[in-house]
Amino acid sequence: MSRLPAAAIVAVYALLASSSFAQAPDAAKATAPAPQPANDYAKAENWLCRPDRDDACSADLTTTVVAADGALSIEKFTADPRAPIDCFYIYPTVSRDVTGNSDMVAGPEERSVVQHQFARFGSKCRLYAPLYRQITLTALQAMIAGKVMPMDRTLGYDDVVDAWNYYLKNDNKGRGVVLVGHSQGSSMLTQLIAREIEGKPVRSQVVSALLLGWNVAVPVGKDVGGSFKEMPLCRSASQTGCVISYASFRSNVPPPSNTRFGKVPGDNMMAACTNPAALAGGHADLHAYLGAARGSTSAIEPAPWVTPPQKIDTPFVAVPGLLSAECVWNEHGSYLEVTVAADPKDPRVDDIVGDVVAGGKVQADWGLHLIDANLAMGDLLNVVAEQSKAYTAKK
Repeated sequence: MSRLPAAAIVAVYALLASSSFAQAPDAAKATAPAPQPANDYAKAENWLCRPDRDDACSADLTTTVVAADGALSIEKFTADPRAPIDCFYIYPTVSRDVTGNSDMVAGPEERSVVQHQFARFGSKCRLYAPLYRQITLTALQAMIAGKVMPMDRTLGYDDVVDAWNYYLKNDNKGRGVVLVGHSQGSSMLTQLIAREIEGKPVRSQVVSALLLGWNVAVPVGKDVGGSFKEMPLCRSASQTGCVISYASFRSNVPPPSNTRFGKVPGDNMMAACTNPAALAGGHADLHAYLGAARGSTSAIEPAPWVTPPQKIDTPFVAVPGLLSAECVWNEHGSYLEVTVAADPKDPRVDDIVGDVVAGGKVQADWGLHLIDANLAMGDLLNVVAEQSKAYTAKK
């Protein structure tokens, strides 16, 4: 197991999503290992999640709801085995394998990220999450240190394509499907949509694509173009065949000039921002599901959720009314601006963790990348529920 704290680990995989990784001379020198055989996705062990079995998506999602007055209540989670649509998830770079590309063995890091970013979608859809041979944290750490480590940059994407094609042939059976990804996972799905979905019959089955923590390009003032030729940004919960994408930053720590997220190359182009809590625009409260303890999505110990402190045994907390967000655009990029409604007079905590911190200093260029998915998880679920209704009504 790596001794890096959680924030450092996610900061490393976030680097993969930045243009600096692709442009780094040391990264360019890395040689690819010998070609690897394709994975057989007929094997159950090559999936983190599939319906009707006990796997990574069976994780505990019980949540303690922390009200502003300090009252605590428990929210149970119930999956829907009869959900009318599917969800297909590609996770971000979390593998701690010592090779340049990960193996096909699910470790605690893959299971943890599924718990935080995907398992909760089981209340709205059947869950599919393949393992894939991604570039590892080890390889990225070596690159940051100026060392060369063999890595195959196409292997992970080829795995994703193979898993997608296996799913379509053997599991989909004409059902609608939501694509879900974060950071490198969103990068993989962006390529998949552009190369394997747009312009093909399966395009009509895509309920939506949730490409979180990633720079999806659109022309300024438009909802389609750039990364995709056909799929527009979602502007209402009843709209289907569309894309939700954002990168989150604190309202009091906006993206600096060297931001990793919220900007794309090209004249008259911008990074997409769609607020899951207000797809049509404007400011709205977020329905967040945050990790309750240190090590879940941050290396920093959260402050007590209430004062005086009370023991919280659930893996997640919800803080209704504490967080809100709006998509904004400034000279450094387009992003989801997250506001914390701190009230020192009430007993509830006045801030959350989720920043990337190095040497005790917040790294503003990463924003709240660690918790992009957690911040709006409840809102994403609500949108998927409405999109599911709209899609099945059309069918």
